[in-house]
Amino acid sequence: MYKTVENTLFIGKNIVFVPTCPSTNDLAIRLLQQPTLAEGTVVITDHQTAGRGQRGNQWHVEPGQNLTLSVILKPTFLAVKDQFYLTMVTALAVHDFIKTLTASQAQIKWPNDILMGGKKLGGILIENQLQGDSIATAVIGIGLNVNQKNFAIHTASSLSLLAQQDFTLPFIFPLLISHLESRYLMLRSSKYEVLKRDYLQNLYQLNEEHTYQSNNEHFTGIIRGIDAWGKLMIETEQGLRSFDLKEVSFL
Repeated sequence: MYKTVENTLFIGKNIVFVPTCPSTNDLAIRLLQQPTLAEGTVVITDHQTAGRGQRGNQWHVEPGQNLTLSVILKPTFLAVKDQFYLTMVTALAVHDFIKTLTASQAQIKWPNDILMGGKKLGGILIENQLQGDSIATAVIGIGLNVNQKNFAIHTASSLSLLAQQDFTLPFIFPLLISHLESRYLMLRSSKYEVLKRDYLQNLYQLNEEHTYQSNNEHFTGIIRGIDAWGKLMIETEQGLRSFDLKEVSFL
């Protein structure tokens, strides 16, 4: 069903397709026990039954309607302190993919949710294995709502609903993979400033005043960017504050 991607150097040259599985990330991590596993291997399924998102949330999708996949990378060149660049690369790749496919502008809700028209189209879950001060392997999990029409929450949507057309998953899959490789090659070429600039240009609520929650505190602030570790920087009445993944919520 999903064929080897032709217009890439290495990502998508080895495809592992399973009709159904609990989690493509979990399967990819198990495959990494094979020392000869090629970088760029893609694990993809039609039905992910126990997908995971950030903060331990579950990711529910209808069978055969969406793209649910994991990509295995070996970014040994990347220091642990710079691991947030993998998030930037993946979020930008999905953003580029949506823009190419629909000519519409998606936004990245920190750290890695993909929004369009203010509704969530997908998310990313990256799981790294470290070796010393560098990253030995990274499993890049991507869940993207494509043709699904019904959602349990009103804040979710799909490409089909927003573009008012259905998409053939095996046809658009190589496009996503090619965008991912393009952004990953930028990272391998140390184009850190370009990646960060592009990430910030598409960051949801950047330089806008909104309400957020940290612990039990509600406060008004303005997102000003991210720090060197990828933490969200919000300007508040108390000054510029930085927040890690589980330390702040959008209201």
